[in-house]
Amino acid sequence: MPLKAKITEDMKAAMRAKDAPRLSAIRLLLAAMKQREVDERIELSDADILGIIEKMLKQRRDSVTQYEAGKRQDLADVEKFEIGVLSGYMPQQLAEAEIAGEVAAAVAAAGARGMQDMGKVMALLKPKLAGRADMARVSSLVKAKLSG
Repeated sequence: MPLKAKITEDMKAAMRAKDAPRLSAIRLLLAAMKQREVDERIELSDADILGIIEKMLKQRRDSVTQYEAGKRQDLADVEKFEIGVLSGYMPQQLAEAEIAGEVAAAVAAAGARGMQDMGKVMALLKPKLAGRADMARVSSLVKAKLSG
């Protein structure tokens, strides 16, 4: 089942169950998807949807940090709930060893010799690891590999 159809079905199930917080989080996701489709006049693929979800997760994590720093635990709890809902649509995350293996393979494939080749390596890794690994973590692994 395509990801878009699964999200729509989950929205209907949340409506039937009268699960307002879950319904709200799913509607936010569907709105972001629809906005991108309208703006770019495209039909979103599963990879595009995963990119949207990844961006929304990053925004939510940043918000949680800000809310907790501002002693607004009530708002932080709402964001954490949305993180849980959105994370359910992400594919299984790769283990640290698997990510390190992919980084080593990409460095070898790109023939990278130093930091100036980081862009080439990241270009190879992004399509493979998008949605399955934290790209900030991948970037730091690549930096360590190329500088060491």
